[in-house]
Amino acid sequence: MPATSSSDVAILALGVVLAGAYLFRDQILPSKQKVVPTAPTKFSNGHSNPRDFVAKMKEGKKRIVIFYGSQTGTAEEYAIRLAKEAKSKFGLSSLVCDPEEYDFENLDQIPEDSCVFFVVATYGEGEPTDNAVQLTQNLTDQSFEFSNGEHKLEGLKYVVFALGNKTYEHYNAIGRNIDTELTKMGAIRIAERGEGDDDKSMEEDYLAWKDGMWEAFAEAMGVEEGQGGDSPDFSVTELDLHPPEKVYLGEYSVRALTKTKGIHDAKNPFPSPVSASRELFKVGANRNCVHMEFNIEGSGITYQHGDHVGVWPSNPDVEVERLLCVLGLADKRDTVINIDSLDPALAKVPFPVPTTYDTVLRHYIDISAVAGRQMLGAFSKVAPAPEAEAFLKKLSSDKEEYAAVVTHGCFKLGEVLQLATGNDISVLPTIHNTTAWSIPFDTIVSSIPRLQPRYYSISSSPKLHPTTIHVTAVVLKYDSVPNSSYQARSVYGPVTSLPSYIIEGPRGAYKDDTVYKVPVHVRRSTFRLPTNPKSPVIMVGPGTGVAPFRGFVQERVALAKRTIEKNGPDALNDWGTISLFYGCRKSTEDFLYAEEWPKYIEDLKGKFKFQRAFSREPPFKPDGSKIYVQDLMWEDRKNIADAILVGKGYIYICGDAKSMSKAVEEVLMRILGEAKGGTAEVEGAAEIKLLKERSRMLLDVWS
Repeated sequence: MPATSSSDVAILALGVVLAGAYLFRDQILPSKQKVVPTAPTKFSNGHSNPRDFVAKMKEGKKRIVIFYGSQTGTAEEYAIRLAKEAKSKFGLSSLVCDPEEYDFENLDQIPEDSCVFFVVATYGEGEPTDNAVQLTQNLTDQSFEFSNGEHKLEGLKYVVFALGNKTYEHYNAIGRNIDTELTKMGAIRIAERGEGDDDKSMEEDYLAWKDGMWEAFAEAMGVEEGQGGDSPDFSVTELDLHPPEKVYLGEYSVRALTKTKGIHDAKNPFPSPVSASRELFKVGANRNCVHMEFNIEGSGITYQHGDHVGVWPSNPDVEVERLLCVLGLADKRDTVINIDSLDPALAKVPFPVPTTYDTVLRHYIDISAVAGRQMLGAFSKVAPAPEAEAFLKKLSSDKEEYAAVVTHGCFKLGEVLQLATGNDISVLPTIHNTTAWSIPFDTIVSSIPRLQPRYYSISSSPKLHPTTIHVTAVVLKYDSVPNSSYQARSVYGPVTSLPSYIIEGPRGAYKDDTVYKVPVHVRRSTFRLPTNPKSPVIMVGPGTGVAPFRGFVQERVALAKRTIEKNGPDALNDWGTISLFYGCRKSTEDFLYAEEWPKYIEDLKGKFKFQRAFSREPPFKPDGSKIYVQDLMWEDRKNIADAILVGKGYIYICGDAKSMSKAVEEVLMRILGEAKGGTAEVEGAAEIKLLKERSRMLLDVWS
């Protein structure tokens, strides 16, 4: 179960007294499932081929084509931003492309006065995103021929912006590899490669890179800044008459709006009744950890151990009300609006329409995220007073000031705009205590990313729980600045300082009498146990990193019960041992599922080994320092080395990427290096590399 990242500043908790239901916000790593697109079909250039991007460029008189490799939408957002800046700075139009929808044989036919941008994320173990698999293969495969009959791109002008996270071993590997391969093929990089680090601030890395890039771009392309102009991406029209049943009030697709039967996916999540929810941490802990069970009976949804469940959040009432007041739309909240793209190739309407102002702010865009620095600079132009303009300009131009005020305070856009005009953000916003800004609503839609589902590691096995999906999630309990934190309402009751939500959902779809529901869908993963139970398994999951391993153990328990029933009490004798290294602070405070592990040990007849470390209670190391999971692993190094080197076992790590997973990999290198008669840096590192290449070492980690 991932923890909050820098791009998702708060965890959303939705409490219901009658049902005990919680809805919370978080950030997770993408699944490791790969969908390899079908091989490209060779066509000659021409309008008859919808996969020919060069023909589309020529037809639309576009000098820039931007390919994005995106798993969660971030790279796509930056690709669109680059296209918008090229238009506003130089008056140049761009073709923004999902590479999965195009063929690349004619990449060598890009006109000489044009340029290709690659905005690509790296995920997993240095892998391309699902939609960039074919692109990456074509660029790196020496046998792949372009239309010139060779694997060459002589003179092709290109720019690369890579997205990644430095806490991962293969930081920005895809962007770097694409850059290297293009250079080998004779292409010309016309600006320094940009690299964004989501562990710190992707936004700051982008802002630091883009100005120098555009200068180099202008020189290479022979264009001058100032030839473009500020033009809107969308037009917003208020509709006087429109059938109410055709207005989207939070639904994500026409299937959801019309309640058409079909699969439940990211565009049509299933309103799942919360069949159980309970607090896992003991009373008195300064944090909360919630166990929830989503009922999927009759939904057609299936899952496997190790998969992720996407939970669709909504924005809290106070932030919706705040922006409605700031934008002067409080009395028009339910007005039906239609939104049209003025350049569909550049900017697609990011949610279904027609809808309402209230719905957009509540269900479709992420108004609860920390306000972006570049966004504040744009809004300073329409400030209602000179002081407000100066305030926003200072924040947008001075990154230290921005970090001290906005980032540190976790201030959202509505809060920053109120602060700029001297409004009191500690009181509930109304039209009487909030200064209105003349910000066009189309600018709001263009500036704020779409609200995304929060993904959680599933902590159950369908073999034991076929009709429910279990989730284990930490809910933060703290107060930083007024109205800047999300807390578990159902834990504390109806306290007025906690944010509230319209939990009934669009048209009451998330409530059935006294039962409340949460919109969910399942995303597949390759984080799976080996199919052969004879293979030893080592699992490392401190804190909520234990979530998927609860599902792993349940999976083995279900198989063990069937095997014993079929073959007798000795049927597990040749099974490999599955070992779980778990850690938390205190056995009396945050020991997750403490009552379950002994039962699993009994069910698996000694084939399940559970080792635990409580960092804030004895025993400590001789020097008084704390004991963590990596210390337990070092103590058990002989068994671990035998399981991996002799038993051809598998290793799984889940949890914090910044410190825990690195420490675990380091101790594994020491263990394997010593067992191979060498060093951690040479033999140990080589063994770890081999394990990853053979998919015997898998990580599900987050920063």
